[in-house]
Parts: sequence; structure tokens; C-alpha cells
Amino acid sequence: MEQLSHNQVIRIACGELAGLYRVIFDEPGRLLTVVVRIGDDPAGSPDVTREASGQGGSGLPTNRRPQPFRGALRWIDRRQLEELDDARDLILVNIEPEAIYLIPIKSTCAAAQFERRRVVMAGFLDFSHLYESVIVHGGLGGLVRDAMRTAKASRHLVYKCWSLLCRYGIVESSLRPRLDRCGAPSVRRPCDPGGRKKAGRKTTEQRLAGKAGRPQEPKQPGMSSEWRAKILAADRRIPLPKPRMPERCDQIIGSHFVQTYRYDGDLLVKVDLGMGEYPNRQQIRRVLSIEYSRLECALEKTTQGHYARALRGAGGRSWRGVSGPGHTWAIDSTIGDIYLRSSLDRAWIVGRPIVYVIVDVWSTAVVGFYVCLEGPSWAMAKLALFSAAAAQAMVADLWGYTPVLGLNPEPTLVAALQCDRGEYLSRRASETARQLLPIMSYAAPRRPDWKGSVEVLHRIEKDMQYHFVPGAIDARRAEYELRRFRPDEAALTVRDYVHVLYEMFTEYNLTADRTSRLDGQMQAAGVFPSPAGLWHWGHEVGIGFRRHIPTSELISALLPACNARITRRGIQLGNRTYGGPEVERRKWIDVARNYGVSDLPIHYFPGTVAKIWTPDMDGTGMLELQLSDQSTASPELTFDEVTDAYAYAQARRGDVEHQRTLLRLAARQRRKDIVNAASALTAEAVGRAPGATPTLTEARQMEIAANANPPAPTGPDDGGPPAADAGDESYLEAMRAILGTMRDEENHDDGA
Repeated sequence: MEQLSHNQVIRIACGELAGLYRVIFDEPGRLLTVVVRIGDDPAGSPDVTREASGQGGSGLPTNRRPQPFRGALRWIDRRQLEELDDARDLILVNIEPEAIYLIPIKSTCAAAQFERRRVVMAGFLDFSHLYESVIVHGGLGGLVRDAMRTAKASRHLVYKCWSLLCRYGIVESSLRPRLDRCGAPSVRRPCDPGGRKKAGRKTTEQRLAGKAGRPQEPKQPGMSSEWRAKILAADRRIPLPKPRMPERCDQIIGSHFVQTYRYDGDLLVKVDLGMGEYPNRQQIRRVLSIEYSRLECALEKTTQGHYARALRGAGGRSWRGVSGPGHTWAIDSTIGDIYLRSSLDRAWIVGRPIVYVIVDVWSTAVVGFYVCLEGPSWAMAKLALFSAAAAQAMVADLWGYTPVLGLNPEPTLVAALQCDRGEYLSRRASETARQLLPIMSYAAPRRPDWKGSVEVLHRIEKDMQYHFVPGAIDARRAEYELRRFRPDEAALTVRDYVHVLYEMFTEYNLTADRTSRLDGQMQAAGVFPSPAGLWHWGHEVGIGFRRHIPTSELISALLPACNARITRRGIQLGNRTYGGPEVERRKWIDVARNYGVSDLPIHYFPGTVAKIWTPDMDGTGMLELQLSDQSTASPELTFDEVTDAYAYAQARRGDVEHQRTLLRLAARQRRKDIVNAASALTAEAVGRAPGATPTLTEARQMEIAANANPPAPTGPDDGGPPAADAGDESYLEAMRAILGTMRDEENHDDGA
């Protein structure tokens, strides 16, 4: 048998020495081992009796008996232990301490008591001192006297602390006071009839009566077992979610504590309860708080959905199960807290936009966004996907902003997309998924926290625009001010707002603090703690997801489609003309002029009317067509704004037609007046003619000669400009009106 260690616990399984022992020291050379018996053999210990467990014959809890002292030294011949070891009846035992011995002491009183015990038992905790004293004095007497003299401690305290060291281990933590055992926690003390009286401080009325020598019982009895059972039974009948505690207490009392009724005519009515016939609110609250844990109380006060959203333990992470950047995106839409103006006329307010944001779940980087005036719908979500998956230079050119190097490498189409339920269940979403998206999923309507990363980005986007974007709505401030928004302060168009959001999201990708996401390997690699830094590092080490999809396939699958017309004036879409070098080279317009118009399938980006795409039937991919300089629209307009202008023109169509009719009638009347005046003058001149009139040739020659040599003025010349004739003014006014009418007709033709 090897030498036993100090403080080691052994178990002797049989014989007179059967039991548990703690080794004080072992001397193989002197064939001597000093141990302390700390308990009986657990395998052969008898059942605990009622008296030992603290229950008397009456069934009421009694005071717990103190633990017996352990600490008497036993000198055992080592050869006897070797024989037991050879017979496998000596077993080395490891006793795990309770968790409370492993945590710091928080109570000031317990800390002071522990420090006192540690000072008293300093000599016992020093092994060399303990060994020397036991060998010299043959026991613990010398150590006990030294502790009593130096620490001014009683003999009882010294032996009590030594018993704790022997029972729980000869270490300082074994001296920890167990104040947590005081008061018998979790032990009920019902105030049943014939049992214990109500505990706690007496009421003011009882104290005054006691001073007067007339002691009295409390009017409100203590909590009995019967009352407790009724409270729990009544509370179980209250449906979830539970009401607030005052209402909950009233329902419990009215349900199970009203026992007397009387007849009021033919109706049974409840008789008012008397004092002491029912528990008060404090007693009911105490029973419920003891019976149910704090978490169970929180569950009872709310619904399962609200608990899952706002109260559940969020121990996971949104990127759990995501292999790396570019693998999973989350897309969500919101109504922008801002009013926008029209690019056609900035005096028009077009309302609040719909903003789609796509976030990479692993790196939390914003990979794409889209702003529109229509939605939410899967058609708009596809445009956001196109903005994220297409080349960033192409998207920047469509919106008209200068791209900044943000995410390196550029995003490509994702493998898994998380979206809303309404978009997920649409038929077009399924068609897009079959073409481009291997995996699609959605978060339940009751669980927006499952896509919390993109929800947080919406909040960041709105918080950033409050400080400087004109027309932005501070929703929290508006809640206090009863939603008094000021749309007239709006200054941005859709295109301007896209530029602002691009700068916001670029700043977020490059500067947002993601230090908490960096592990040791990332820190050693010098990863910049930002969404863009995580994105770049993930692709650099090979855990990023990328796949090449031709731009033409993205255009055909994600952009809306319609038919344009190939006419002799060019390719027409919405009365706008498009063209390009390939159109001229292939002479599509010549064919239309000679053989008639034809349809051309095209795809367009609703954010701008500057470009459209058509499948290149004579080549590969998509053929890009540019807006003509002579077209009726400008490149900075969106399709929504052009449609808005058309609707505005259609709304004014009746007024324009009315004005045109009035102008035609006025012009017709003026023509009649001119003809009538000329006819009258002609008749008068014919009547005054003295003789024969000149021939047509002679009259023409006389008219030419008169125009070549005009007669001198007969009246005084004031040097001023010649006065305008009333007929000239009427003519100019008519021309201006007609030109305005022509412009209205052109706008009407463009809308048609």
C-alpha cells in the first residue's frame, strides 16, 4: 500500500473499523497512521428515522439537531490497514464539496465570522505545526490551548471548528459559516387550528392592548393549510395570461372563499365576508410567490408569443449554423420615417418610401438595399436582390451615385435567403427560388426576433437620418407629440434618398464595432472589427460563399418585364425613345418603317428610366438600350415618378380639353369677326367706286408700287415706337394659347 496523503478520505468496508476516515498523517516508517472518523459506512448506514429528520410525533417541524462533533484522533497500526488494502476492503474516497464552499462570501456578518474562525484555526491548518503538536503531545491538547491563548477563543469554538475541518476537509473554506441553513428554508409553517400561532410582528392594536394588560389574538389569522390549498385551486382556474395581482387576488377570494349566500327575492346573492374569514392580499401574494418561481410568474403574466419574443433567454446567436459570409441573407422591408418629394416637381410631396434592406447574417454587413414607392411585395424584394447581387458599379450607375469600396470582394447571389412569410408564400417567390435561390425560409409573424439583425439595421437607418435629413420623422418624438409630422419640411427625392442611404450603409459597414465577434485567431490575423472586416476575412480564409451568375440571368430573373414597340421613330416604351449602336447597326427602325411595328420583350429597373435590357436574339446575353436625348423623360426620373406624372396629366385631361375648346371657339369667333369686317369694308368701297375699276393686273401693280414707296406721315411724329395694332395682340395671344395646347397634346400622346 502506498503512503496515504494528509486530508485524504478512506473508507473501510468491513470489520470493527468500518466507516469513513480522514487521514491526519501517515508514517509508514513507524507503522503508524493517525485518522479521524467522520462518518459511518454509507453502504451500510441505517434509514433515517423521523426524530433524526427533525419531525416529531405531532407532525410539526421541530428544531434541527446539531451535527455531532467529529475530531477524536485514532492511532491505527499501519499493518492492519495494509491487510485491509490487500483484501480490497480499504477504498480511497473523494468527497465533492457543496457549491456554496466554492463561491465568495457576500454577507458582511458571515465574512467576519469566517475571518474569526480562520484566525482561531491557524495552527490546525499548518500541517507541520499540526504534525509536531500531535507527535509531541500525543493528541490535540497543545494545539487547543495555544488557540485559546493566542486567539482568545473558547474551547467549544476550537473543537467546533476542528470538527468542521475533519468533516469537510482541512482547508480554510471548510470554516465557512452556513448562515444559509438558518430559518429552515422551504419548510412550511402553517397556522392550522390547534397548531402554531401566527408568526411575525404583532399589529399596532395588539401592541397597545398588550401595554394595557389586555392581550388579544390577531384579527387576521395566519396562513393555514386549508387556505393555501384553496388559493392554489382558485388560481389554477384563472386562465392565462393572469391579470395583475390586485385583480388576481379578488378573483381568488370571490371564487373559493365566499361560502354564505342569501335570497334576494328569487335570486341568490353573496353575503359579505367578515374580517378574518379570508386571506388578505399580502398573504395571497406570499403563497403564490413561494409556490411558483419568478420565471413561472413571468410566464403567467404574458402570452407564449410575447414571452418568446421579449422575455425568453436569448443564449444563441443569429449567425448560428451559418458557415460564413455570403451564405445566408436576411431581407426585410419597412416604411421609411421620412417624406420625399417628386423629381418632376419638387413642390409635390410623394409621401413615405418603402425601404428594403438585405443583411448578411454572418458578418452583419448591409449587402444591398432598394427604395421604392410601392410595396411591400416580392416584385420589390427581387429588385433589392438585384441591387445586392449585381455588380456594384452597375447599380451605382443606375442610381447615379459614386461607388465607394465597402465590401471586398463584392457580394454575389446568396445560397439561403430569410424573408417574410407573405413574400415567401407567393408564387413568384417560388419561381425565383427554383431559378436562383437553393434555400428559402421565413420567420414566423410572431417571432420577428428570428431575423433581428435586419430589424436592427432598420432602427440604425432611422436613427441616423433624424439629425440631418429634412422631412425625417422621429417616431418616438411623434408618439409624444401625437404624431404631428411636418411633411412640408421634406427636401429629398427618391434618388437623393438613395444616395443618403448608400452613404449611411457604407459608413455602417466600415465603422460599426464588431469587437465582440473577434476570436483569438481573428485578433491574431489583425481583422478589423467591422462588418466589412468580417466579410473580407471570411472570404480570405475560405469560409465565404460565392457563386457566379451572369448579369443577364440576374436581369431576366429579378427585373420586371414588359413589351416595348419597335417603330419608325425608334424603340418606344411609355412614349419614351430608346436606342443604341446595335439598334442602328441591325436596322430595326428601317424594318419597322417598311414592314410595320413589332413588339420587343424588355426588362427594366424601376429606379431609373435611363436604361432597359432586351434578350440579344442575334448574339448572347442581354442587349442594353439607352434613353435617347430627344426622349420625353430625363434619366434621373424613376418609373414610379413617370407613372405619377401620367396619372396627373390624366387627371387634368378634362380641364385641358375644356380650355382647348374655349380657345378654338374664341379663335373661330375672331376669324368670323375679321371676315365680317373685311366684307363690310369691301361693300362700302365698291359702293363708293366712281367709275370703272382697274383690272386685276393693274391693281396688283399699283399695290406693289405703293408698298415700295410708302406715303409720308400726315400727322405729327412724336419719335415713339409705332403703336401695336389690336389685331396683332390678339394674334400673339392666340399663338401662345395654341402652343400651350400643343404641349398638352404632346404630353397626352406621351402618356398614351
